Amino acid sequence: MAELVFFSGTMDCGKSTLALQMDHNHAARGRAGLLFTAHDRAGAGRLSSRLGLLVDALEVAEDTDFWAAVVDVLQGGGRVDYLICDEAQFYRPEQVDQLARVVDELGVDVFAFGITTDFRTRLFPGSQRLLELADRVQVLQVEALCWCGRRATHNARTVDGAMVVEGDQVVVGDTGSSSEVGYEVLCRDHHRRRMTAATATSSALSPETLPFPPAPGGPGG
Repeated sequence: MAELVFFSGTMDCGKSTLALQMDHNHAARGRAGLLFTAHDRAGAGRLSSRLGLLVDALEVAEDTDFWAAVVDVLQGGGRVDYLICDEAQFYRPEQVDQLARVVDELGVDVFAFGITTDFRTRLFPGSQRLLELADRVQVLQVEALCWCGRRATHNARTVDGAMVVEGDQVVVGDTGSSSEVGYEVLCRDHHRRRMTAATATSSALSPETLPFPPAPGGPGG
């Protein structure tokens, strides 16, 4: 039975690396697949991993029709056993519906990879639709870490090292980027307080002050 599987996690947790590994494993067993991606850090038509792996892929645009893409290959005498769909958070909900149809009506496995929420902690439309339709949702087991050492659960957008919470949902960047706009993974606490590694270093907040005044008679009372 073909499946629609959504592999989710924060940035830096190895989604693209797993996507490339799964493509390798299936191809090594003689299965034929198509690779798709959108807004990859390496540029259009590329699927890349932070470990340095890079392959060509089909770029997903606003008008990409997954159903038509697979049917075109099949009608041309080719085979399609599976799809690798990286950066799936950027897909339109209608495109996720097409992926579900490919699974149900053509018997093609679809393995989608993406982050769930944006820098404002709001669901990406594509991720939301995948959560609604996927046969399985798997959270990746490789934990990204916040600068404080805790598990990172949120994606933050930064401008010159400071976290921002306004702007377009899609702005291409990367973690550890030296450009003006970058991204950083944070634990919920530091995302809530908008405390990136850069702002924490410059704030000298150790030990941290309590978020409420001391009780009467206590230290400082």
